[in-house]
Amino acid sequence: MRHLVRLLAVLCVATPALAWEHWGGDRGGSRFSPLKEITPDNVANLIRAWEFRTGDLDRRAPEVMRRTKFQATPLFVEDSLVFCSPFNEVIALDPGSGAQKWRYDPGISTHQRPANRYVCRGVAYWVDDNAPAGAVCRSRIFMGTNDARLIALDAKSGIRCTGFGNAGEVRLDIGMTLEWPGEFQVTSPPVVGRGVIVVGSAIGDNRRVDAPRGAVRAFDARSGAPRWNFDPLRHDGIEAGHANVWAPMSVDEARGLVFLPTTSPSPDFWGGKRSGNNEHANSVVALRIETGEQVWSFQTVHHDLWDYDLPAQPTLARIDVSEAMRDVVIQPTKQGFLFVLDRNSGRPVWPVEERAVPQGAAEGERPSPTQPFPTHVPTLVPQKISVDDAFDPFPLLGRSTCKEQFASARSEGLYTPPSTQGTLLFPFTGGGVNWGGVAFDPLHQILYANVSRAVHLVKLIPREQAIGFNPPPGHDFGRQEGAPFAMSRAVVMSPLGLLCNKPPWGEMVAVDLRAGKILWRSTVGTTEDRAPLGIARPWGMPLVNGVVVTAGGLVFTGAMDAYLRAFDAKTGRELWQGRLPVPGVANPMTYLWRGEQYVVISAGGHSEAGTTIGDSVVAFRLPRQGEAPSLWSRTIDRPGGRFLGGAISAGLVVALMAAGTWRWRRRSDAR
Repeated sequence: MRHLVRLLAVLCVATPALAWEHWGGDRGGSRFSPLKEITPDNVANLIRAWEFRTGDLDRRAPEVMRRTKFQATPLFVEDSLVFCSPFNEVIALDPGSGAQKWRYDPGISTHQRPANRYVCRGVAYWVDDNAPAGAVCRSRIFMGTNDARLIALDAKSGIRCTGFGNAGEVRLDIGMTLEWPGEFQVTSPPVVGRGVIVVGSAIGDNRRVDAPRGAVRAFDARSGAPRWNFDPLRHDGIEAGHANVWAPMSVDEARGLVFLPTTSPSPDFWGGKRSGNNEHANSVVALRIETGEQVWSFQTVHHDLWDYDLPAQPTLARIDVSEAMRDVVIQPTKQGFLFVLDRNSGRPVWPVEERAVPQGAAEGERPSPTQPFPTHVPTLVPQKISVDDAFDPFPLLGRSTCKEQFASARSEGLYTPPSTQGTLLFPFTGGGVNWGGVAFDPLHQILYANVSRAVHLVKLIPREQAIGFNPPPGHDFGRQEGAPFAMSRAVVMSPLGLLCNKPPWGEMVAVDLRAGKILWRSTVGTTEDRAPLGIARPWGMPLVNGVVVTAGGLVFTGAMDAYLRAFDAKTGRELWQGRLPVPGVANPMTYLWRGEQYVVISAGGHSEAGTTIGDSVVAFRLPRQGEAPSLWSRTIDRPGGRFLGGAISAGLVVALMAAGTWRWRRRSDAR
């Protein structure tokens, strides 16, 4: 009987995913597809179907391209694949051939220096059921831009919807003067429900206490008229901005709710002028989408001092709890937690404990004495680092600078306050889980997530020392004006260019939510595209992107090396790799076109991580009769992929990386 209930749940939530009409597959971001043509038995036969290039590499200056991140997930709507480039060009492709059908260019300036680089993770799709069939702009594509506009296009042709706002666009009113044009931007797709479109924002971090406010804005999806604004922060007696929503949001159309994953207040690492818990920062907030009225809020970090904002879309799911199906919100975090909340009330489905955390903060700071810890679902990554955890693959070369760096800093576990001595943050501010979010298989009740393992060293710099401070290479420097301290932040690495914590540095994790246990872990990514000679050590690579799980029993993901990968959803065994022109640091998607299942990923590299940059969208499918095997595909004979064995290859990697061929660059929160 329970299996039948689960099957009905799949049919209810999965049908829209056949079309992939939303960034996360459906409005709730499950990233589950009911397609099953590609299976563990035939995935090894996948061939590259087509590759489309946006043309940015040819048309943009190299210094501009180095400020981009191509992280878009296409939608499959109106018989087209529709996505946005880092410069907010919206492009529609033929699903079978990858040929361009139409293109819209909003004319983004390449001189604005966006705080989070030029990035557009996706667009939103909406159909106006009140409009006549066949009318222009009955179906619409909405996009937020790097220069703070909200644009509406006809989904079939790409022309502007002139009845929306001012000739098809609304300029977002930021409400204050920006320090520079790129301090405020929109990087994630808006969401639409009940005729209302909701858009968040991405704002430059650690610049000043009096930073732009993180208001979420809603507009009428037909006319573009303002509907409501919601500021997550209560500004009574505090000095702070932000708590913005830069990650994707989710919508429950039936309940009329929109779910916001909010961020930390400004600045990130010193909050002496924003006393208290800073409600509703670092929270999942449920609003009525038609009015902006708050229904409930659940805070995952009190008085955040670690940039542990909510980076991922809240995933809406029906889970099997105590002999019944229950509607929930699953919120992954950078710390590696999974908070599972009742969708109606926001109360935790399983107990969340307030536990004492390290104290002894910098002058003027008053950290929260406790923080919330979920108790039922295990953490997805370790949360404490020590000298014994330092990675020293070649100790005969001499003393370990990694151990020295670990030993010199404060490291008392999760939520150790930032300090002038220097504090280790583990997980680092890039996760745990980052903006790629999680995927949920409703039939088997299993959640899948990509996670990263890296360490940040954060140091507070007294104001008098910050004047004229020149950060060392690889260090992120934030002035935090208005606070008594500036800050510096860097991923802890050895002189050889390796992360200082022991591998794996990137993993995929499968979680049985009902049982509260991790089913398997699988390392994702090798050093093949980061070390000379293609030496591929199976150490995993930091992962900011997410996965897609299919009813065919597969989980697909990109990584920091140039492969799209397929894993067996039951066992975690890596089954197949599809070669990409550059790393695919984006969420993959899948769709059915004329009876054939395709898997697609944007391959643009990751400028902050120092990878090769590209501008491709690549699709794979099973071969048709008579088609030869693809040179772009290979099967995996062992977990972790192809690599040279033993200490010889490890030594070669270490020696070659000493030349500086591998790096994880300074903006390592990876937004």
